[in-house]
Order: sequence, then structure tokens, then C-alpha cells
Amino acid sequence: MVPLSILDLAPIVEGSDAAQALANSLDLARHAEALGYRRYWLAEHHNMDGVASSATAVLIAFVAAGTKTIRVGSGGVMLPNHAPLVIAEQFGTLATLYPGRIDLGLGRAPGTDRATMRALRRHLDANDEEGFPRDVMELQAYLAAPRDGDPAALVRAIPGIGTRVPIWLLGSSLYSAQLAAHLGMPFAFASHFAPDYLLHALEVYRSTYKPSREWPEPHAMVGVNVVCADTDDEAAWHYTSIQQRFLAMQRGVRGPLPRPIDPAVYATMGTPQEQAGAARMLAASAVGSPATVADLLGQILEQTRADELIVAGAIHDHAARKRSYELLARVA
Repeated sequence: MVPLSILDLAPIVEGSDAAQALANSLDLARHAEALGYRRYWLAEHHNMDGVASSATAVLIAFVAAGTKTIRVGSGGVMLPNHAPLVIAEQFGTLATLYPGRIDLGLGRAPGTDRATMRALRRHLDANDEEGFPRDVMELQAYLAAPRDGDPAALVRAIPGIGTRVPIWLLGSSLYSAQLAAHLGMPFAFASHFAPDYLLHALEVYRSTYKPSREWPEPHAMVGVNVVCADTDDEAAWHYTSIQQRFLAMQRGVRGPLPRPIDPAVYATMGTPQEQAGAARMLAASAVGSPATVADLLGQILEQTRADELIVAGAIHDHAARKRSYELLARVA
């Protein structure tokens, strides 16, 4: 098995609140560190009742302060929502506080709705996304070491300059794969919720990759959903929380993570079209006992040749969520 990492949205579950979600994230990160997971990434989303990771850099600091060795980062920061200098200062500060442990994953989507984009004080025209490559390179420059003989930059990230925080590009289409290849950067595909272009994007990334000093070879991470339990039936029961969430998303509803239900009951919910839509979004999932999950992940690795897997596992019961990652680590 390739190295495993964890993607966390600090899920707010039915019957609980954001404070408990944040406490659970730190507890899970410590558990992951003890189990040998490589990275613990947190994702930026806004205006969602079921997600507590909106202030991503703040939460990264909280998790990094409460752990010792595991890499902590963003999966990702949605760069169109922010000025590159702000992100450079935030992650430069994090890298100064926790040297050698911070990753910066960048996404091109806003990660929210248009009304929330207005509240974030970002423009709504197409230039924001069209300027993404420019913003990525600007951010790289803020974090790079100054070159001998170069005139002093008018604007510098302090802390930030010289920290060389590893930057990853994240995406669910061909665009970020092409840009990551062009800039010689590691690439993470968001197949845990948008798997349609996974194989095509990886092929484009690898076939067009231009080596860089930091990354002489392409390096691809693949996102998967994993729910692992002692039996297939128990895992299927816990998995219905994720299924209900994705089914609700077909109707534009984004609430707290639902309690699990009988899988037979879930099968009767929604329209056939909504069921198909949710199933399509969740196609990159491994659900079952340790043996079942190991087999399914083996198939994903054979198809993708991923260098790393990053695992999302939104489970309503926190103890069951920790158990899922524990069982997964045993078969990795």
C-alpha cells in the first residue's frame, strides 16, 4: 500500500455542534499520528451547516499545535477567495511555528456559493479563475528563498519568504492537472466526490509533466472515501451517513452529517436520478471489513498508480470514525 493521509472537513454531525467537531478533528489527528498516517489535511468550505473547517489556516494551527510529527495542511485553500500574499503570510507563519510539517494544497473553485463569495469580498467575474495560474506563481514567489543578486521585492511575505512551503495543486478536472504538470508541482485529484475525470487527469498530468527542482518526477495523490468496520454490514450501516449527505446535495441541501440508517431504508430514499447522482459522486469509495477495503483500494491503486492516497471518512459516530482509520492503517 502507498502512504496514506487523511482529509478532514471537521464534520458537524446531527445532534452535535461546531465546538465538538473541532475537538474531534484534533483527537483524530492525534490518533492518525500514532497510527502512522503521513498527512492530515483540512478543507476550506464556507456557509455549510455540516462543515467546521472554514477558517482553514486557524484550524491547521490548532491541529499542528496539538500534534508532534504528522504533516498538517490544507486540502485545500481555495485560492480565488484570497489574495496570494495573505495565504503566503498565513502559511509562512505556520511553517515558521511548525517547521517541516506544513503543506499548502490549493484549489481553483471558490468552495461555496456566489452570495458567500460576495461576503468574502471576492469578485464574481471570470477573471478570478482565469488568473489562477498567475496567483499560484505569485504565491510560490512569496514563499521562495530570495535569489542572490535579485533586487529586493517591493512586497514580501514576512513570515513566509524562504520557508518554501510545499504547494500542491488540487482539482477534479483536467485544468489543474495540466497546470500542475506545467509548473512541475504535485497534484491531488478530488475523486472522493468528483471521480469522473480521474484517470484522464492523471494521464494528462504524467504525460505532460515538466520536472522542477523540488519535484523532478510527477507525484499524484488520489482522494477516496473509506468506511472500514469489523464487518461489511457494519461498514455499510455507517456509510449511509455519507450517502444521505450526497443524496441531499442532489437537491442543493447541505446540513449536518446525518445519523446512519438501515441501508435498505436508504435505498428507498430520493428519486432514481438522485440515487444515481449520489452513487456517481461516491464511485471512488471503499466500504467494508478490512479485507474488503484492502481489496477495493488495491483495485484503485492498480487503476490509478497513485503515489499516495488521501482518505475522507465522514462517519457520524466519532469512535467509529477513529476505528475505521485504525483498521485501515492495519491493512495499509
